[in-house]
Amino acid sequence: MSNSKMYNVAVVGATGAVGQKILETLEKKDFPIDQLKLLSSSRSAGTKMKFKEAIYTVEEATPESFENVDIALFSAGGSVSKALANEAVKKGAVVVDNTSAYRMDPEVPLVVPEVNEEDIKKHKGIIANPNCSTIQMVAALKPIQDQLGLERVIVSTYQAVSGAGAEAVEELKDQSQAFLDGEDLNPELMPVKGEEHHYPIAFNALPQIDVFQENGYTFEEMKMINETKKILHKDALNVAATCVRLPFFTSHAESVYVEVNEPTSVKILQGLLNDADGVTLQDDPDNQVYPTPLDAAGKPDVFVGRIRQDLDVKNGYHLWIVSDNLLKGAAWNSVQIAESLIKNEWL
Repeated sequence: MSNSKMYNVAVVGATGAVGQKILETLEKKDFPIDQLKLLSSSRSAGTKMKFKEAIYTVEEATPESFENVDIALFSAGGSVSKALANEAVKKGAVVVDNTSAYRMDPEVPLVVPEVNEEDIKKHKGIIANPNCSTIQMVAALKPIQDQLGLERVIVSTYQAVSGAGAEAVEELKDQSQAFLDGEDLNPELMPVKGEEHHYPIAFNALPQIDVFQENGYTFEEMKMINETKKILHKDALNVAATCVRLPFFTSHAESVYVEVNEPTSVKILQGLLNDADGVTLQDDPDNQVYPTPLDAAGKPDVFVGRIRQDLDVKNGYHLWIVSDNLLKGAAWNSVQIAESLIKNEWL
C-alpha cells in the first residue's frame, strides 16, 4: 500500500479463531498500524497476545475502547456488534463487521472487494463482511455475471467445522478418537449449540448449519441466498442453497450450478475465472487436478475446478469452489476491505 499514513486499529474478538487470523493477516500484509488495540469479552480480557515483536494485553471491549480508533475490525459475534459497532462509529471509527448483524441492513454495504469494491464508499460508518460461504461463491460468480449474465444459482456446500468455532474443532477431534476407540461419541455442540438435539460430527454429514427458518431453509442457507443477491446487485436472481457440515477442519467446498443468459463453452468459463482477481483455476480433469479443502487451507485465494456443461440444460454449468473459510471467508476479506478504505480514501 502506497499510503504512508499510519492508522489506529482495534480488533474486537481478538482471541477468537477469526480474530487470531485477522491479526496474522494484518501482520502478513504489513498493514499501516500506528496503535493497535486488542479487545474481547470480559472473560478473555487480560490474555496476552503477540503481534509482530510486541506483546499486547487484551482489554474488555466497551464503548470507551474506541476513542481515537480509525478502523475497528469486529469478529466477536452478532450481539457484540449490535451492542458496540455504532458506539465505535460515534467515536469516529469505521467498522468492518464480520458477523451477520448488519449484512442485510440496506444502509450497510456488504462487500467482497474483488466483486463490489465501489459499494464501500457508500458506507455510513459500518461495512459488513459477508458469510464465508457466500464470499467464495460470489468471487467465482462475478466474472461469469459480468460477461455472460446470471439467471440461476443452486449451491450445495460442504463446510468445515471451524466455521462453528474452536469448540466444534475440539468436538470433532474428541469424537473421532472416541469412534476409533469404540467409545460413545457424546455430541454436545453440533449442528447448533443452542438447539435441543445434537448429532455426532465425526464420520458424519449434518444437513443443518444454523437454525431452521419457517420456510424450511436454515439461517445459513438464507444468508447465502440473500447476501448473493445483495452483493451482485440482482434481486431477481434465482438462488437456492443447501448447507452441510462435514468432518474436516478448514476450508469450505461448494458444488455450484449456474444458468447463464446464453450457452457458452467450458473453455470460455475457464478463461474468465483464470483472469479473475483472487481466483485460482485448478481444472484439469485429465490429470486429476481440482481444488480440495486440505490444499486450500492457509491460502487466501478462491479455487475453482470441475467446470462442466450440464448434460440437459444448454445454458447450465457446474463448478466446484473451495476456499479457506477463516481466511478469504473471514479475516483476509475483512482486512482487504480496510485496505480499500485507505487506498481509496473512503475512511
